[in-house]
Amino acid sequence: MPDRSDAWELVCEFVQDGGLRRHMLAVSAAMGWYAQELGQDVAYWETVGLLHDFDWEIHPDLNQHPTEGSKILRERGWDEETIRVILSHYTEGTGVEREKPIDFALLACDEITGLIIATTLVRPSKNIAEVKLSSIRKKWKDRRFAAGVDRDHVTEVAADFSRECFDGSLELWTHIQNVLTAMQAQAEVLELDGRLADA
Repeated sequence: MPDRSDAWELVCEFVQDGGLRRHMLAVSAAMGWYAQELGQDVAYWETVGLLHDFDWEIHPDLNQHPTEGSKILRERGWDEETIRVILSHYTEGTGVEREKPIDFALLACDEITGLIIATTLVRPSKNIAEVKLSSIRKKWKDRRFAAGVDRDHVTEVAADFSRECFDGSLELWTHIQNVLTAMQAQAEVLELDGRLADA
């Protein structure tokens, strides 16, 4: 069965945009963190996080993504369960409902990474190690900042994840802190370790 290295090869083949690659690596980091927390298969959850948007650059609209991408995955030998999880992160377009913890985690980790990355990149240091939850809270309130991040959707899918996997005990800002922590641990991979300040 294909694994994380195969997923990264696919990302490198289909995604040239560095920002989109960073997004998928960030989701992968957050998924791995939550897999550990929930006693799940860390490598598999990371792989799904890495793979979930691999076709966005070639199918940049929701009429095609991720449905058309799933056909490529099938052709490349990816298993139906992985394809099902990826399709579940856009139920409105694919008709595939979220059912399992990994499905709820993927959607809960997806969009919020964008706000965390944007908050990091407006800092002069461009170093995620310096980003505090309080900074993200401030940026959250300014809906013009990272306007593509739908705050209401983030709140909704985090609540779904909390209900399904934490008996409702995972509060939104605890979740955001968890994703930030996961991303800080992967600062070098995400190139959010300050190197972009010199670019």
